Amino acid sequence: MRVLGLLGGMSWESTAIYYRLLNEGVRARKGGLHSAPLLLWSPDFAPIAERQREDDWSALTEQLSRAGQHLKRSGAEALLICSNTMHCLHEAIEQAAEIPALHIADATGEALQRAGCKHPVLLATRFTMEREFYTKRLRDLFGITARIPDGDARIGIHRIIYEELCRGIIRDESREHYRNAVRRMQTEGADSVILGCTEIAMLISQDDIDLPIFDTTAIHADMGVYWMLD
Repeated sequence: MRVLGLLGGMSWESTAIYYRLLNEGVRARKGGLHSAPLLLWSPDFAPIAERQREDDWSALTEQLSRAGQHLKRSGAEALLICSNTMHCLHEAIEQAAEIPALHIADATGEALQRAGCKHPVLLATRFTMEREFYTKRLRDLFGITARIPDGDARIGIHRIIYEELCRGIIRDESREHYRNAVRRMQTEGADSVILGCTEIAMLISQDDIDLPIFDTTAIHADMGVYWMLD
């Protein structure tokens, strides 16, 4: 098996899910006592979140690029960035580390294509919903037009991620906020839902939504498993 490096801790709540899914995936495919050969870089998330709020993406690029280089020197042969939002830095991190970084939007786009879904609702941080690095990749590479909730819905979706899910807090009223946002988009032609922040699967499951759900954490982890097993 090949060694996979994880850029995690953004937040650690979802990175813990990544770790479990990657190991479960390897065990399911290889059996016995097999587990995933992983290297994990997990920072203090508070300063990262602060730089996000300040739009200091250059500092974050430098920090995560150094982390990717460190993982490569430690033996990683590819990277998983365990965060949808931080894929806005994907190209810079991949170039700095000089090893492949498996893109979460590529894994998601392939899953949507297989299911025949072309107009998903994108639930994510405001950075992922409002910037084009994610939606443009889905459109250009996979012909998928992601739909973004309205401004008020986006404010609530973003707040719940940072103030609740990243802290391990699960609330029924927050789940209902997400459900209401999806219902409104469904009336406008949405055919599926992307859980486009790795923490959202802690709150929303297929039982909560009528449309097909695409959990990017699980999809990305599965991509990592297949890469490790070549």
